[in-house]
Amino acid sequence: MSRGLEIDYDTADRITLLVLKDQLNYLRKELEDFKEGKWLHPEDVANNIKIIAALELLIPYYGGTP
Repeated sequence: MSRGLEIDYDTADRITLLVLKDQLNYLRKELEDFKEGKWLHPEDVANNIKIIAALELLIPYYGGTP
């Protein structure tokens, strides 16, 4: 019986780190665009700020730098 794809913890952490950093960059770019006049829903502005702060705390846990 096949259980699907299995990866080691180091690989899983590297994938997680890449996804977290990609999301951080996306949210920062979205806020940068907002500051330059591009529309962004007010709730998204507030949520992006909170999520950016959380990612900046979490990314070092996986060995990265925000």
